[in-house]
Amino acid sequence: MRTSTYRHFIPFVTITSAALLLTACGSGTGGPDAAGVAAEKAEVPTTDVVSAVRKDDAAAKLLPAGTTRLTVAVSVGGTPPGTTYLDDGKTLTGQDVDFTKAVARVLGIELKVEQASFEAILPALDSGKYDFGASNFGVTDERRKTIDFVTYVNDGQGFATRKDSKLAKVTDLRQLCGLNVATSAGTTFEATLEQNEHVCADAGEKAYKVQTYAESSAVWSSLQQGRSDVVMSTINGLRYAVAHQQGLKFLNEYHRLDVGFAFKKGTDLAPAFQAAVNKLLSDGTYDRILRKWGTAGSAIEKSRISPPELKN
Repeated sequence: MRTSTYRHFIPFVTITSAALLLTACGSGTGGPDAAGVAAEKAEVPTTDVVSAVRKDDAAAKLLPAGTTRLTVAVSVGGTPPGTTYLDDGKTLTGQDVDFTKAVARVLGIELKVEQASFEAILPALDSGKYDFGASNFGVTDERRKTIDFVTYVNDGQGFATRKDSKLAKVTDLRQLCGLNVATSAGTTFEATLEQNEHVCADAGEKAYKVQTYAESSAVWSSLQQGRSDVVMSTINGLRYAVAHQQGLKFLNEYHRLDVGFAFKKGTDLAPAFQAAVNKLLSDGTYDRILRKWGTAGSAIEKSRISPPELKN
């Protein structure tokens, strides 16, 4: 995927994949619902926090020789702070987009942007179809078996529900027994719920039902229309959705996770990306990106390569 053919940055404008799959992703489910949920259309932040970023020679030297262009896979989650579209319907924006573009500028490389479903990105890295993925991928011990990560924020798992729900906080998945839980396909949320389905049977209670959806609008419509009782998604995505949809409430954070750019196992790109993120941390760009998207609570002190999963 690395080539020296191109000399100018390719902006996050044209999506090059043939199948334009608009799917739910780990970068946040929420926001305006094309299926008819009563939700306000939130204004997408448009502050330019990237164009002033300059190449850092020290970080760029860590790239494999001849690397001038990389292919990045992204998944459109629907609304900020996850990857979404500006009003023109074609320009991608979001927290992950800003971090990806900023890192590319630090490294002095171009980006070829391809869109894919969230659950398809990680399996495709090993084949070389993409050089890396940028869709709010949570770092888990299971994923680290086959994927390398370079961290850039801390997000994680949480819950939201309707305001008329009796749920106030979910600290134990047994509180979900007998309920319908909506989430996005191929995510850490789906994995967490499926791996712990036994807790209800162990307690002699009716199992909760996991309802997975490919599109974020379907997740929220299932909740708003009563087909599901609670949503499990990213902390930042849930907070945003609750702030911009009527009749919802954020329950709580459940499990914090580091979030990173995803690469095939054994990648030689990780040191350069780590250095680039740390450069953004030191020059103030990092804080400007978080302020733009209202995610200051996701700040990290330094980037790490494939750290162990956070346990909390």
